[in-house]
Amino acid sequence: MERRVVVTGMGAITPVGNNVADFWNSLKEGKSGLNFITGYDDVDLPVRIVAQVKNFDPMANGLDRSDVRKWDLFCQYAMAAAYQAMNESGLVSGENIQPHRLGVYVGSGIGGMDVFVKETTKLLNEGPKRISPLFVPTLIANMASGNVAIKHNAEGPCLPVVTACATGTHATGEAYLAIKNGMADAIIAGGTEAAVVPIAIGGFANSKALTNAQTLEEACTPFDARRSGFTMAEGAGILVLEEYEHAVNRGATIYAEVVGYGNTCDAHHYTAPRPDGIPASRAIEMALQQAAYTENDLLYINAHGTSTPLNDKTETNAIKLALGEENARKALISSTKSMTGHMLGAAGAVELIACVKALSEGIVPPTINYQVPDADCDLNYVPNNALEAPITLAISNSLGFGGHNACVALRKMEA
Repeated sequence: MERRVVVTGMGAITPVGNNVADFWNSLKEGKSGLNFITGYDDVDLPVRIVAQVKNFDPMANGLDRSDVRKWDLFCQYAMAAAYQAMNESGLVSGENIQPHRLGVYVGSGIGGMDVFVKETTKLLNEGPKRISPLFVPTLIANMASGNVAIKHNAEGPCLPVVTACATGTHATGEAYLAIKNGMADAIIAGGTEAAVVPIAIGGFANSKALTNAQTLEEACTPFDARRSGFTMAEGAGILVLEEYEHAVNRGATIYAEVVGYGNTCDAHHYTAPRPDGIPASRAIEMALQQAAYTENDLLYINAHGTSTPLNDKTETNAIKLALGEENARKALISSTKSMTGHMLGAAGAVELIACVKALSEGIVPPTINYQVPDADCDLNYVPNNALEAPITLAISNSLGFGGHNACVALRKMEA
């Protein structure tokens, strides 16, 4: 018998809210999390518009002072979002799930960037003997998964997916496959990132990936003809995926069903998407085919929508190739990055949470800052205002540096 997979818990740390309720309300209201960077007034940065997490309280999210002292922010964000998601799910290792049947798939595109900078500064100014003995375990990207597993006594499969901006979507998709194929009964899945630091901003800016806009309203304009690059952001998104019967037997609240996953590679260029969008379209097709998508579905697409000239044009073409021109024009599409900025490795998981909420409430979040249409991006991007719609199926697209393409499909839960 094929195992079904459902979502039973969610947690979020984002530039527009540090829990799922605040995050979702901000999206519905079209609230922007963009700001002029704080904390680096003495650095001559080429780009100063970012989307930082605000008023993060680690102690209110299950961490203690020792955690805060030891772990880079990318790990703290993951642990906080996982704490929220596990509390919402009601899963407790050793009580209603066996430890070896609970897994963790939490990835990060970059890992401990802040600790890397701090310890490199020590090396240059004070010598190698002053480098922290915790430098390596604080830096490496797998520590988000590792520490979440330790915190929640998860002895099952534990993987840190690292596929740049597709990390959160791939982690969730791979967790779905693992549960479907019997490797676990539940997996804490998602992505995390905390790379809004000068060295990363400089690197992305010098590669011409970041926006050159000077105002907050113009900095992140997905699918708009004025788009000039993405806006760096940070945070974490975590979903608890669980085998359906396991969730039902313990009386869990089920928020959505995971019904498809596509994973392809452009095999084209290390940063630029393949212009024809064919491999990306195949990832979408795979997810939709598994989801039993038909023309009768009202489809919501949470687009990768980075506000870069190449990505938005390519993704629009990929959607048309996957759905066909007519069905592509019927789909409701939005880029929530217009509000959150681009959270890199955390983006895909946070955007899947938006899909779950859109399905459960029948509300599609908007693409804000949309003013000037582009002939190359000519679909319905739900401009500027949220839309009430009885959507039956939602997908989230992610396209990462290296040519990584991912798509996860969700359905409104039917008994």
